[in-house]
Amino acid sequence: MPDSTPKALTTLSSLKIEPGYKRVANAIEAQIVGGQIKLGELLPTESNLAEMLGVHRSTIREGIRSLENAGLVQRGRGKRLRVSVPEMSAVSSVITRALGLKQVSFFELWEMQMLLEPFAARLASQRISDDLARELQKNVDSLRQNLNDDEFVIRNDTKFHQLIAEAAQNAALTLSTAPIGALLFSATVNLYSTVSQARHRLLESHEEILAAILSKDAQAAEETMARHIRDFYRGYEISGVDVHAPIPLDPRALDLVK
Repeated sequence: MPDSTPKALTTLSSLKIEPGYKRVANAIEAQIVGGQIKLGELLPTESNLAEMLGVHRSTIREGIRSLENAGLVQRGRGKRLRVSVPEMSAVSSVITRALGLKQVSFFELWEMQMLLEPFAARLASQRISDDLARELQKNVDSLRQNLNDDEFVIRNDTKFHQLIAEAAQNAALTLSTAPIGALLFSATVNLYSTVSQARHRLLESHEEILAAILSKDAQAAEETMARHIRDFYRGYEISGVDVHAPIPLDPRALDLVK
């Protein structure tokens, strides 16, 4: 006899039911994101959660492990779980990996830099703390003393831009710029050995940006940063690398966002 099962039902029968632990994690996450469970608040015990959600404790345990990995909960004293905010470094690491796996090009990152970095420099000139001003000065002084060490130059450059983002005192901006800076580490690993004058241009630009920020000249900070980012693009072109080719993620870049 021919199969009389409707096609719609055949399609539905092939759907996979979401695992119980994911439903548990999603239910708790929705409560956290929605504000029903507040930051710092203790979650019910595993036994209570199992009773409330009608599942086994092993399912609760797996769901909670998923939330811990996402940084939404963490264990405090007495091993009770407390609602937490994911560490910025963990979020940045995930985004950095995603950018690498998405095969983002230098040109795509550079476009974002042209928008974000001058804005960060302007805000930094208006908001920088004394402590970060000293850190930024120390960063530039270190670059001057280690200008022939290629890896140091690249790491120092990344840190320079991270400090400016921090000085802007805007968490959204800091979170946006950190993964870009980490992936650009991968894009510049051979830049200074190929274009030797680039390191000297870098130092000059950092000194100009620092001076503008410390003098609280917002317009100069924005303009010198924009010039620096455009100069970076020209250096990349001179190196002969295709600006539209995907950037292969260097594992060392992930250390920069930890």
